[in-house]
Amino acid sequence: MLRTLCGFLFTFIVSVASADTVYLTSLSWPPYSDKDLKEQGASVAVAKAAFKAMGHELVVEFYPWSRAMKLASDPGSKYMGYFPEYSYESEEFSFSTPMGQGPLGLVESADKPITWNTTADLANYKLGVVQDYVNTEELDALIAAGTIKAQAVVSDDKNVQKVAAKRIDAAVIDANVLQYLLDNDKSLADAKGKVQMNVKLLVNKDLHVAFKNTEDGKKWLDIFNQGLSKIDVSAIMAEYLK
Repeated sequence: MLRTLCGFLFTFIVSVASADTVYLTSLSWPPYSDKDLKEQGASVAVAKAAFKAMGHELVVEFYPWSRAMKLASDPGSKYMGYFPEYSYESEEFSFSTPMGQGPLGLVESADKPITWNTTADLANYKLGVVQDYVNTEELDALIAAGTIKAQAVVSDDKNVQKVAAKRIDAAVIDANVLQYLLDNDKSLADAKGKVQMNVKLLVNKDLHVAFKNTEDGKKWLDIFNQGLSKIDVSAIMAEYLK
């Protein structure tokens, strides 16, 4: 009995000693992430579950998107990365395996929908994007080249307002984000019935955690990926977004 008790206490002490807290940054991007949401959002719920499956605790701190990225890239900060993010070419960050998906498309005027077949066709319209957001590789390249003239704002709700007021023809947005904003953002009450998602999606985008390219960042990347393999990501996302 004493040997069993000692073994239990040893296991408990080792478990406690090996349990760490990891810090990530995020932004207000409901329903995926927001400090005031249940479990701080669908993506945060997934991330916390993955770290918990590996015996660790996740603390998420929220900032405007540009600052969230900057803090996460600072080698001297306590933050190991930021999320949710789409994968892109980067020397500063390494991306986790997918932690869910988001339907990325275009919000448009309900009474004046746009028609397009290829991304290049969007050059025919006044388009809105959010500053520092990654969209699709092709779209971002065409915007960077000046082929598509896009106006950048600081948040999705600003683009929805501009589309509703017909100041732009369409704006890039995640369909779940648009639905949440229309259901919950009082500043968009007048936009209800005036805007809708375009019938054609740009892409169903994988969501990731972007971990900084440091020794610690890579350690937490491996831990997180292992944790994701131990949980049902799709079930957590589906339950949250239903």
